[in-house]
Amino acid sequence: MELLNIKDLDLQDKKVFIRCDFNVPLDSFGNISDDRRIRSAIATINYCLDKDCAVILASHMGRPKGEVDPKYSLEPVRLRLQQLLKRSVTLAKDVVGEDAIAKAAALPRHEVLLLENLRFEKGETKNDDILAEKLAGMAEFYINDAFGVSHRAHASVEAITKHFDEKHKAAGFLLQKEIRFFGTLIKQPVRPFAAIVGGSKVSGKLEALINLLPRVDKIIIGGGMAFTFLKQLGYDIGNSLVEDDLLEEAQKIMDEARRRKVKFYLPVDVVAAQTFSADATSKLVSAQEIPQGWMGLDIGPATVRLYREVLNDVQTVLWNGPMGVYEMERFARGSSKIAHFVADSYATTVVGGGDTADLVQRIGLDEEMTFISTGGGASLELLEGKVLPGVKPLVIKEHD
Repeated sequence: MELLNIKDLDLQDKKVFIRCDFNVPLDSFGNISDDRRIRSAIATINYCLDKDCAVILASHMGRPKGEVDPKYSLEPVRLRLQQLLKRSVTLAKDVVGEDAIAKAAALPRHEVLLLENLRFEKGETKNDDILAEKLAGMAEFYINDAFGVSHRAHASVEAITKHFDEKHKAAGFLLQKEIRFFGTLIKQPVRPFAAIVGGSKVSGKLEALINLLPRVDKIIIGGGMAFTFLKQLGYDIGNSLVEDDLLEEAQKIMDEARRRKVKFYLPVDVVAAQTFSADATSKLVSAQEIPQGWMGLDIGPATVRLYREVLNDVQTVLWNGPMGVYEMERFARGSSKIAHFVADSYATTVVGGGDTADLVQRIGLDEEMTFISTGGGASLELLEGKVLPGVKPLVIKEHD
């Protein structure tokens, strides 16, 4: 899949609208706790500035539900952008109101304008064409560099592309890199290829698992989703999280893995507790006999050893979803140990955004991974074999 490339556009002295993904986490003091998504956009922004462009940046942050909410203002993003770009960045007071329209119209080249949170406008998440037209009217060129939201058909991601022809829209460097990386991973991985799939629910990963089966050599399951498979095998899982309506689907996945000779691994022991809390009493139990009233919240040491052996000879690792409730320190050990092993391996290691990216960043291993995606949901949909709504309009069409 080849995308319209920013390098093929005639950007010299033009006004450019760049959709970025600055949906970054803030701490209790309103400071950015992880700026990776902002840093990932800098290359595209600087490329446009080097072409003497006037640059308009747009992003959402959080879920303000179509209303102005000061706690979701992009002011912290503006401050961090200024530091990274080493130049002044202006924040508009609104998205397509008088202030934003006036500032965009008057924006001189080499200057950067950041619009206020796109989701302050109800039309953004509804893919509203009137909002898209107003956003498109601010600039001559449109660049999508927001991989993390490209699986959403939103006004600034999908509808806006209809207002630009092929010579006036393209994918930024980050979007190109993400699509290229996942394309190679799915079509031409270096083998053996293992997928580590975790997280709380099978339902969220079902399509991805089905799509991965023909492509991988090994699948390692962790997190809450493991208990649906364990229950289907007839094991006692106590009060562990389970999706009873997906037991048949779980069996189909295991049958398909066997048919395709894909090795399918489930936890052999778990750290269990009676309540889902940081101060709960916990104990180590076999995955086959979790006591009634107890729930599995992390993989145990025997599972960690097993998974390390399984990963020993692989050349490509894709990891999407933690092994346990990593947000609580006492249930984070399994995820942490697997993360260290993956980081230390000589394999190509790809982390599929979201919680997994947060996990490796928390324990300081983000620099050790080959590639960390900036989008959890978007990377999952790529693994499901889908063409993302924000990417589809940027695919180079074959002309007769």
